[in-house]
Amino acid sequence: MGLGSALATAMAGLRSNQAALSIISSNVANSQTPGYVTQNPTQVELASGGYGSSVQTTGVNRQLDIFIQSQLRTETSGAGYANQMANILSQLQTVYGNPGGDGTLETMLSNFTSALQSLSSNPGDQSAQKVALSAAQSLAAQLNTTTQGIQTLRTNVDQDIGNSAAQANTYMSQIADINSRLQGLSPTDPMAATLMDQRDNAVNELSKLVDVRAVTDSSNQVSLFTNSGIQLVGGGLASSFVYSSAGVLNANAQYDSNPTKSGVGSLNIRLPNGANMDVVANNVISSGQIAADLKLRDQTLVQAQTQVDQLAATLSSGASDQTTAGTPVAGTPAGFDVDTSNILPGNTINLTYTDTATKTQRQISIVNVKDPAALPLQNAANANPQMIGVDFSAGMGTVVSQLNAALGSNNLHVSIAPPPASGSTLRVTDDGTGNATVNAVSTTTTVQSPTAGVPQLPLFTDGASLYTGAISGSGSQMTGLAGRISVNTALLADPSKLSTYSTSPPTAASDNTRSDFLFKQFTTANFSYSPQTGLGSAAAPLKGTVGSYLQQFISQQGNASTLANQLQQGQSVVVSTLQQKFDSTAKVNIDTEMSNLIQVQNSYAANAHIMSVVQSMMQTLLQAQL
Repeated sequence: MGLGSALATAMAGLRSNQAALSIISSNVANSQTPGYVTQNPTQVELASGGYGSSVQTTGVNRQLDIFIQSQLRTETSGAGYANQMANILSQLQTVYGNPGGDGTLETMLSNFTSALQSLSSNPGDQSAQKVALSAAQSLAAQLNTTTQGIQTLRTNVDQDIGNSAAQANTYMSQIADINSRLQGLSPTDPMAATLMDQRDNAVNELSKLVDVRAVTDSSNQVSLFTNSGIQLVGGGLASSFVYSSAGVLNANAQYDSNPTKSGVGSLNIRLPNGANMDVVANNVISSGQIAADLKLRDQTLVQAQTQVDQLAATLSSGASDQTTAGTPVAGTPAGFDVDTSNILPGNTINLTYTDTATKTQRQISIVNVKDPAALPLQNAANANPQMIGVDFSAGMGTVVSQLNAALGSNNLHVSIAPPPASGSTLRVTDDGTGNATVNAVSTTTTVQSPTAGVPQLPLFTDGASLYTGAISGSGSQMTGLAGRISVNTALLADPSKLSTYSTSPPTAASDNTRSDFLFKQFTTANFSYSPQTGLGSAAAPLKGTVGSYLQQFISQQGNASTLANQLQQGQSVVVSTLQQKFDSTAKVNIDTEMSNLIQVQNSYAANAHIMSVVQSMMQTLLQAQL
């Protein structure tokens, strides 16, 4: 090995030391820069043409754990989902108020039943009548307020979807742009390292909003996919979310896969090839803040609204519904006659029969549905009772035909009862096979006047209209009822009707029949509640008093908020742990950099000393030749 070769090798060492020093300086300077990944010099050994070998710094290498990074992004999406769920459910608890506190549904219901109890003790007292009506108004107003609170949350969440979609589009565009700028650059190029830091930071931010799976190819291009397989970024091309606001939402504004029927903001994704896809209908997103917002808007808060709507419906129908048992029919086949003359849209014929083959008792609810667009009614599997919709305004002959077509598989038969029964009386029997036994038939109708001569009365109304539970093509009358429920204006104009249920003969001032009825209805009477409330099931609907139902759904929402907070805390710990693991490799460690600096300093000094020695040896050689 000649002196020239040694000098060249030492100079190469100095250049590598200078490059390493520059990288250490960059690491130290960016030790607090978010997203910066520690860089190390990439050095290669070069043959010098003689003895030994030289060195060359070809670029930098980013020091990170790809597996931990992938896990961190997955859990970051989970954290984005958990944070939003906990945040909104906590706000929902604020809408409900503290249990037992002033201005809550529980307190208002308790005040109302207490007022009814006082009225029952003195039904003719005008002051007691007014207090009871005032308590009823306060309860209705609290239901209105609760609905406003829930729908405000839904509106806010809907708008947040649009804001998050715009942010996601920004990040996806950034990632695609960086992919384009990285084309042609070596992965070890210092400029490439900076761009990759920026790209990783954009992917990390995107993962807070949607679930992200990153795939890096041999040309250092990142492709992003959701867990459902939808591509978000491919090379220099990015998909984009397209959001269209629906404005302020109400209880009837719900998601539908048919855009013409949907009442909420639409969220589609436009793929690089120009195709458009409904994000909700195709389950494009499964985690992240946007997924949480979609679930809150279309499921969680809708169910919360259904729960208060069911409470409002039970209060309305509990006071106004009158159930009349059918008249038994002797002979073969045996059955019951029921008068359908007072059945309004939403009112029902209730049928109980026994399947003699299986000894199973079953229930059927025949609902008066005037809007043909709502037919046939949809039943969940094993629904009990089974719902059958029939338009009673189409004439009794048509009603009988529709019912026989629907009940034939149940071995039941319906006919118009013979005289002297009225033409609106139906007879329900088995079909003559002996495979079914009709146990009971009744009608449930809505009493329309406070002075109909019965204890029932339309105490609560749907705005200015009767609440009957009507079903139309646009949905059930129950939807949003909590926001519209009010006290009957006829009672407000004449509070005495809260006690007076008959004018001929007139109700005595001491008659507590109606007040007793109302008190029992709202304290001890059991009602059945829709499975759509999230309580009970289609096969075994929840049954209980108004108070117990209210406590159950308030408790359920409280538990959901508690679980969401626990999930948020747990997810925060997971993300924090993974971030620490990732940072242990990727984040700049000042102590390590100082140690590296000393090594570079020593190496630099050694290379410089070699150059000094070579120079001295060359001078000695030259002097010897003179």
